[in-house]
Amino acid sequence: MVRNISTTPLKTDVKPALTWAKAIMPPAAEFDPTPLPILAGKLPAGLRGSLYRNGPGRLERGGQRMGHWFDGDGAILAVHFNQKGQEGTATGLYRYVKTTGYQDEEAAGKLLYGGYGMTGTGPIWRRLTKAVKNAANTSVLALPDKLLALWEGGHPHQLDLQTLETVGLDDLEGLKTAWNYSAHPKRDPETGEIYNFGVAPGKNAVLHVYRSNSAGKLVQQNSITLDGVPLLHDFVLAGNYLVFFIPPVRLNPLPVLFQQKSYSDALAWHPEKGTQILVIDRNTLEVVSRSEAEPWYQWHFGNGYVDAGGSVVVDLARYEDFQTNHRLKQVATGHVETAAKATLWQLRLDPQSGQITQQQEVVDRSCEFPTVAPAEMGQASRFTYLTLHRQGVDIGPELYGAIARFDYHTGTLTEADLGDNRYPTEPLYCADAENPDRGWIITVVFDGERNSSEVWIFDADQLDAPPVCRLALPSVVPMGFHGTWNPA
Repeated sequence: MVRNISTTPLKTDVKPALTWAKAIMPPAAEFDPTPLPILAGKLPAGLRGSLYRNGPGRLERGGQRMGHWFDGDGAILAVHFNQKGQEGTATGLYRYVKTTGYQDEEAAGKLLYGGYGMTGTGPIWRRLTKAVKNAANTSVLALPDKLLALWEGGHPHQLDLQTLETVGLDDLEGLKTAWNYSAHPKRDPETGEIYNFGVAPGKNAVLHVYRSNSAGKLVQQNSITLDGVPLLHDFVLAGNYLVFFIPPVRLNPLPVLFQQKSYSDALAWHPEKGTQILVIDRNTLEVVSRSEAEPWYQWHFGNGYVDAGGSVVVDLARYEDFQTNHRLKQVATGHVETAAKATLWQLRLDPQSGQITQQQEVVDRSCEFPTVAPAEMGQASRFTYLTLHRQGVDIGPELYGAIARFDYHTGTLTEADLGDNRYPTEPLYCADAENPDRGWIITVVFDGERNSSEVWIFDADQLDAPPVCRLALPSVVPMGFHGTWNPA
């Protein structure tokens, strides 16, 4: 029997949520620009710029919960460090992205739209005619004159870099109405060019590959037909190549079209299809090779580059199957039981054939959100930064409680264990403005014991030492997905 409403009513007869859920279950409160008090340490003088982070701020409205963590309304945290005339200080603000869907539901006081993990509400005629809500909740892209809030099922939303005021949808001066723009653009550190993609569903989906200039304007695109309708979340910039690893997840579009199932519930794992590898020339956006490897799933890549022998080297957080999607659905309920584990892998492939020539698991700990220094994107990089499950915890119910740096030269994992009931976000590398050989790692931490959120700053070379600075945020900022550092 098909339910007309796939949202989940709030219940009072369930067991208490886990500690981390205190940050996610209630809707987050916005706050105006606020000087952030220093709780410990000192703000580095060379940390000049702005941190932006995106994630679901609201997973409930009108007594109903949204169907998946990916459905929450996007909210942006900005922290401006050492601004001109305000050296030695940091100012934070937190704003929801005022999408059309957010404003409609805010006015109605209830959920109206479908999303990744839920169908729309109300009678079938209304669900068939009302579009899926653009949640604008996954990542951000800082451009010279604007900030883009990204959600891969539609166009980005433009925000003001300083105030986070929502301006509206942005088409990058060339993005067609039916084209989507992924949440994981890659910026070449030397040219400033930005590469991204979007998947248009159909009997066989179409992969749109984009190249934009440093201001974000779309200057080139190509369209490539795929096998069925796969789920693609991220890709790799590696020297002169863009590489897509297409996992064996396929969408059955008819139940989604007729609002019988959500997008998430209509996705199925087909290991017999293997992982398809698509190598594209970044200059022409034409296909160089197509190949196939054994099945796995990944949400995120750390980096890619071309080594001295011409092989493409790729770092990724790799899962054995697609159970991770069910785990992330459970996050929205405050109770997680599915223990989907990703570990850090590095592989090499021949770009002309697409064949993998070497692969190995380099970190066997449960981890996610691998990142590198922005100046090394698409180039050889020694370090990958990531979130980890703490040693000895049950990875079923718990979220990540540590951050770490893996050194490919020495094979060493340097870990910052934040302590009991503290939950960090994706670690971001920020170059020091005064010393190019020095960098900082910033993460936003939810402290479940104090029910508060803080900004922690580490010396990138001493992650196992206490943070050099801890800043208090005015209210709880839920753990989210992705962010960026925008140097001053």
